[in-house]
Formats: sequence, C-alpha cells, structure tokens
Amino acid sequence: QVQLEESGGELVQAGGSLRLSCAASGRTSIGFAMAWFRQAPGKDREFVASISANGGSTYYADIVKGRFTIARGNARNTAVLQMSSLKPEDTAVYYCAGSQWASSTTGGAYDSWGQGTQVTVSS
Repeated sequence: QVQLEESGGELVQAGGSLRLSCAASGRTSIGFAMAWFRQAPGKDREFVASISANGGSTYYADIVKGRFTIARGNARNTAVLQMSSLKPEDTAVYYCAGSQWASSTTGGAYDSWGQGTQVTVSS
C-alpha cells in the first residue's frame, strides 16, 4: 500500500507562483511514476502533469504548458509541481497520484492518490 501526501496549497494572487510537493511512502516499484491532477468545483478531475520514475519523461496538459513544471524531488518518491503565472481558473484541489508501472495522462492508470491540497487563485 502506497500513501501519498500533498502539501503547499494556499491562496495566491493571480500572476503569482506556488510550489506543491508530494511525498510517497510505502512499498514502491523501481518504475514508480507520479502525476498531478486537479478538480475544480463542479468540474471533472483533469490531468495536469506527469513524470516518469527517473524524471526523464514529463507530460503537461496544454492549459498549463509553459507555466507549470513538474520534477522529482531530492528525496526518493517525491515530486514537486512549480506553478507560475497563476490564473483564477487554476483554482482547484490538486491531487498527487502514483503508478507502480508508468506515467500516464489518464487517471485510471494511477493506483494511489493523495487527499488533495487546495489552491485558490484570486483575481
């Protein structure tokens, strides 16, 4: 069983920056990939960014490309999401997800999820 814990969500003004962190604990495979999804009120969960186990492959949703950067943290099985030029439409609960096999843009590919961290961008 893998547990994921997110941190870093808070209220920020439009145009500002924020850094989210996710740490996985428990038994993970050598190919443990991580990703960020988000869900805004009244909307479906959507893919934000993903990263492979060794950090060599990253994918981004078009709506965040060029503004958000995903990276593996210094500690094993951690991931960070650096968000800049934030917009009010980025307001959502951000979820960290983990996969024992490979990164994907599809939520169904991930078998572990965090509880989420709230990001609110004021205009």
